[in-house]
Amino acid sequence: MSPARAVRPALDWGKLSTLRLRAEAVADGVYGGMHRSLRRGSGVEFAGHRSYVPGDDLRFLDRRAMMRHGRLLLREFETETERGLHLVVDASSSMGYRSDAAPVDKLTFAAVLGAALTRVTVAGSDTASLDWLGGTGVTALPAMGGLPAVERIIDALEAAHPGGDDEKAPHGIEQAVAAVGRRARRGAVIVVLSDFLDLPEGTAELVADLATGRRIVVAVRVLDPAEVTFPFEGPVHFRASAGNARVETDGRAARAGYLAALAAQTAALRDQLVARGGRLVEAQTTDHPVEVVQEVLAHAARALA
Repeated sequence: MSPARAVRPALDWGKLSTLRLRAEAVADGVYGGMHRSLRRGSGVEFAGHRSYVPGDDLRFLDRRAMMRHGRLLLREFETETERGLHLVVDASSSMGYRSDAAPVDKLTFAAVLGAALTRVTVAGSDTASLDWLGGTGVTALPAMGGLPAVERIIDALEAAHPGGDDEKAPHGIEQAVAAVGRRARRGAVIVVLSDFLDLPEGTAELVADLATGRRIVVAVRVLDPAEVTFPFEGPVHFRASAGNARVETDGRAARAGYLAALAAQTAALRDQLVARGGRLVEAQTTDHPVEVVQEVLAHAARALA
């Protein structure tokens, strides 16, 4: 099922419009127009350079540094904090799974969450950006604000389709995560929407490492209810979402082992995130997106408290 059929109708804008990360909920005031200032005394101190990425403010280009190093560099100052949301959406083949018990597939649900978080963020006068893990027809978008940001990100979410698993190989994952790390500065909130299935070894650590530099990382694990409960009975035939792997087994006999392995994987993912200051939110495609968005914001608030 394509996200294009579900993103806009599934969002309850009336309820989501009340969601904000207010100063009283977020101690450091990253959202809601109350942004932390790192002033020392009465001055503004130069904090160094970083590489230019599309969408950066050209006013901060350092021409002298560019001539010395032969590449585009921006000046950064200690009073600057990232005022936005960085979305990373997994659009690999496994995200296209939908059981009979689910209203939408996992990518569609992730798209709903991403669109909702974008709208909440932009309503607080902040910016939002979009990056991908895998996927076909995907478009990465730099940080932007205002209503055009909502429309462009929703359009990009609607255009994405599950696939592109070659981009989810270790090198592709490293490139995608590194791109987010280059863009996100201190105070940024990075939300990764993924089922965290069939990812290369070390992906959780790469995602968790984004929490360095006083950035907030919230990983949202999106699963189908059948993946959570394993309701299958009798002989069942499973086919891999990518590749030709196939498994035949008895559903009842395999249930206990599967659920134990899933619980262990989830616990390991949570531990890796928490150890680096990140947070994990578990969601199913039958959950109400408003409640999941509220939990994401609550985790971000606690991380900043």
